[in-house]
Amino acid sequence: MREKHQSAASCTSPTGDVPATQVHALDRNRTRDLSVRRPTLYPLSQTGFGIYFIKSRKRPMKLFVFGLGQAWAPLTPCSHSYLVAHTLGRRMLYPGSVYLLQKALMPVLLQGQARLVEECDGRRAKLLACDGNEIDTMFVDRRGTAEPQGQKLVICCEGNAGFYEVGCVSTPLEAGYSVLGWNHPGFAGSTGVPFPQNEANAMDVVVQFAVHRLGFQPQDIILYAWSIGGFTATWAAMSYPDISAVILDASFDDLVPLALKVMPDSCRGLVTRTVRQHLNLNNAEQLCRYQGPVLLIRRTKDEIITTTAPEDIMSNRGNDLLLKLLQHRYPHVMAEEGLQVVRQWLEASSQLEEASIYSRWEVEEDWCLSVLRSYQAEHGPDFPWSVGEDMSARERQQLALFLAQKHLHNFEATHCTPLPVQHFQMPWHL
Repeated sequence: MREKHQSAASCTSPTGDVPATQVHALDRNRTRDLSVRRPTLYPLSQTGFGIYFIKSRKRPMKLFVFGLGQAWAPLTPCSHSYLVAHTLGRRMLYPGSVYLLQKALMPVLLQGQARLVEECDGRRAKLLACDGNEIDTMFVDRRGTAEPQGQKLVICCEGNAGFYEVGCVSTPLEAGYSVLGWNHPGFAGSTGVPFPQNEANAMDVVVQFAVHRLGFQPQDIILYAWSIGGFTATWAAMSYPDISAVILDASFDDLVPLALKVMPDSCRGLVTRTVRQHLNLNNAEQLCRYQGPVLLIRRTKDEIITTTAPEDIMSNRGNDLLLKLLQHRYPHVMAEEGLQVVRQWLEASSQLEEASIYSRWEVEEDWCLSVLRSYQAEHGPDFPWSVGEDMSARERQQLALFLAQKHLHNFEATHCTPLPVQHFQMPWHL
């Protein structure tokens, strides 16, 4: 009998534009089991693409997302941070929600949608999230093919000006996976506005749809995100811990440093408050709550998620995402000596430099695997691990380099270059 699954998000009725659902810090021991009655499907007659509305029926349940350990409490509409977030801030953060941009892109989006339907046998559906927003999705089913990866579903989370019609879905499609793409609230066929609460609600109903209507178990679902899509991917990984794996391409750890980069120094305080209270995309905190395999793809010429210049690879916030993940999972390995050598490895901007650093520290992969497997057999798989506390500094450095190389791959490209299929790899796991 199939396990029932419960939605991780729930909503209360909003008042005006102020989100009514308070967001609380997640208890470290709390997880979701996805148990809920199957959603109801409603046909739409005004389209030839076979669109449906799916609306979750679920018990009321609070949405858990982080905010420096504090709840996201709605502020009064007259506060400066509220006004900035709901006017300039949201449009800068999600330019794909701006009407004029969508109007200019509409011919391309329609062509992309038609291609997915006609060439890939895609099936379009609109999902009704718990906040009332309609989330436009496209599903390509590869389970009937001879390729084994077709049995796995890749849920794609697009960037801040990305749409499933022309977005990152093309990479896993080319790799032979079943794929579910969706558009942010307020993007193309999706309604609403892309605030973090609405983003989480949208991701929640997408996961529910994948499990209850498409018939994929969480263990067969892979989350693949590009750029700002890392927020919804890490939220889903945190909220649905049985998800198979997470792949984050050109993503970041925290929005605040990137927001400060594009605003005047005189606005630092206002920018920080606005992000923390209304636009807090805290990917690293959410990712650290996930126990499964993770792969980070760092673009060595990224001009968007660097805080100085694209050629300054150490200002790429993907580095910080890796370091925070490894420090959470392997705190003793990533003590001072391990952290120092991983930073040296991250400074490498080419495969030749990476290999040089790796060989200089004489990393023995067989020994690293033996240590990790022995620890896992004795203590279990749940992070954080205490492995490394009785090692020498040299051994910790070797193990730290091994783990960094397994969790982060470089792609020599700018932020918006499509990811080639050969770089779309499943994350490493023991």
